[in-house]
Amino acid sequence: MRRDEEQERGQRRGVVGRAGRPDRRTALADAAIAVLADAGVRGLTHRAVDAAAGLPVGTTSAYLRTRQALLTALVRRLVELDQGELQAMGERAVIRTTDELVSGILELMHHRLTGEGRRRSLARYACAVESVRDPELREILVPRENAGRAVVRTFLADQGVADPDGRTTTLLACIDGLVFDRLVGGGETGADEIHGLVAAALRGATGGQGLLRS
Repeated sequence: MRRDEEQERGQRRGVVGRAGRPDRRTALADAAIAVLADAGVRGLTHRAVDAAAGLPVGTTSAYLRTRQALLTALVRRLVELDQGELQAMGERAVIRTTDELVSGILELMHHRLTGEGRRRSLARYACAVESVRDPELREILVPRENAGRAVVRTFLADQGVADPDGRTTTLLACIDGLVFDRLVGGGETGADEIHGLVAAALRGATGGQGLLRS
């Protein structure tokens, strides 16, 4: 009982944290993302997360006792970061033509394939595979509404696409597939390739201006 009380007090202290710094659980989740990206699923251990976070051995297990708890915290943090990125991009986006939509998609792919975004992508796909056998993780990873998705859907609807929700889901799934392909196989993604995907999403649209490059 005393040990549990000490752990609970430690968790409460970690949630408060210092100004400008993530709380302890968030810091551990961020470290877990890095470990998963760099070492793969087999390398994701409590000790490895302790080391990546620069914390004493046993810290991760004190906050996230089981492997399931560690994976769940990791996936929730991934979704939080992804949603924040897509929300920010959607809020500043102005999409009136296919060129502007293509430009936005290329920007997103750049974020997902470089720097910390690349690490998150590696971790995300590893978690997606794990979620096949884990309903809890699968539920967390279900695509959610955000400003980025809304911008794409609105553009397709404005062009007269009959099923903007379905076409948006398909287009974004294709983009996700391209990110995975480039992550694994390397290579660049050109604007023409994205234009082809957008054209497919607009096929049958009743509008005209969205089909034109400008």
